[in-house]
Amino acid sequence: MRRKGKMDAIEINSTYLNETLEVTWYLPEGFTPFNDYQIAYMQDGKDYFQMGRIATLSDRLHDEAAINPTIFVGIHYQDRYDRWDKYHPEGKQHDAYTAFLMKEAVPTVEDALHIEPVSRALIGDSLAGTFAWMTATTFPSSFQKIIMQSPLVNEHVLTRARTAKHIQSMEIFHSVGLEETAVATTNGETMDFLQPNRELHKILKTKCKPYFYDEFDGNHTWKYWQRDLPDILIRMFS
Repeated sequence: MRRKGKMDAIEINSTYLNETLEVTWYLPEGFTPFNDYQIAYMQDGKDYFQMGRIATLSDRLHDEAAINPTIFVGIHYQDRYDRWDKYHPEGKQHDAYTAFLMKEAVPTVEDALHIEPVSRALIGDSLAGTFAWMTATTFPSSFQKIIMQSPLVNEHVLTRARTAKHIQSMEIFHSVGLEETAVATTNGETMDFLQPNRELHKILKTKCKPYFYDEFDGNHTWKYWQRDLPDILIRMFS
């Protein structure tokens, strides 16, 4: 099926990471520079494009006027160990990757597209959701929306929730599966994701508005994250 929007990519030679990263974006049909757009930055970018079917959803939801004009930008990882190093709050490349996103990826993409977005979102599943939370709350003036699907929640995440300032007006979507009680992680541990996410929910429901929380009937896989994406995108980008 022919796409209505346009997919494009750019390579960024990162001075912070000492590597070249490809950043891919999907523009809605009729994209015109200098107009008003929301922009969503997705870690696990290829997963969101391939398993999440973001381009297909973008075409459909824009066609139905179910979301306002939104550009979806994806940044991917090399392998699961690289992903851990960059996304985990204690990862050895976490700070460098955050600097890459804020100082290289975001300006490069928005300069290339000639836009000043009306809002920015960070989107992520699992550990990428953790990165979305930690980064958006570090730079609350740069990001207005957070989507975290089944994030890994540890004491770093909970402490940030307790102490973060200027997040009261951020729009946050947060979900976790009822079957996510024994999730295998890259460092070899098996973790209960459900209970820590419930702890995070207890904190955020008193601090943030609008804040949307969902416990879905499923486990820690794309089968369930993809199923819920249409409703999430409508809720967050309409």
